Amino acid sequence: MKIIGIDPGVAISGYGVIEYTGNKFKVIEYGAVTTSPKTPFPKRLKILYDEYMELFTLHKPDAVAIEELFFNKNVKTAIDVGQARGVHLLAAVNYGVDVFEYTPLQVKQGVVGYGRAEKKQVQEMVKILLNLKEIPKPDDVADGLAVAICHAHSGGFKDMFKIR
Repeated sequence: MKIIGIDPGVAISGYGVIEYTGNKFKVIEYGAVTTSPKTPFPKRLKILYDEYMELFTLHKPDAVAIEELFFNKNVKTAIDVGQARGVHLLAAVNYGVDVFEYTPLQVKQGVVGYGRAEKKQVQEMVKILLNLKEIPKPDDVADGLAVAICHAHSGGFKDMFKIR
């Protein structure tokens, strides 16, 4: 199964493309889609949409896994990232791929085995599970890979998280 994991964002949106077969991971690609704060906000959203449509077309995933948002401080940032997340979802749905959502707690549980794991623990496990030489940077990229790993580990429960 080919999975694209997404850590949604406006300035930086991390992604990871992995293949998961027989309990083994193969990294296909990972990186970040970035937009400049100097670019008008609607144009930034279009850049995200276009880049993710290109990514889906190139890799033809079987599933897209995306992290749900968790914010408790800056309302403006939460709204902007929420709009960007909507664009990520729209791109995946328009491409025609199944989309699955995971909370940060579920991602930590799926990668580390403990829902209250620290960010550094998750990053280390991403590195180990994917046999990478170093932790992907920026953090958003490691987070995108973590979401993909979480989906791979969700097994028979994955339909619970599917966007219908």
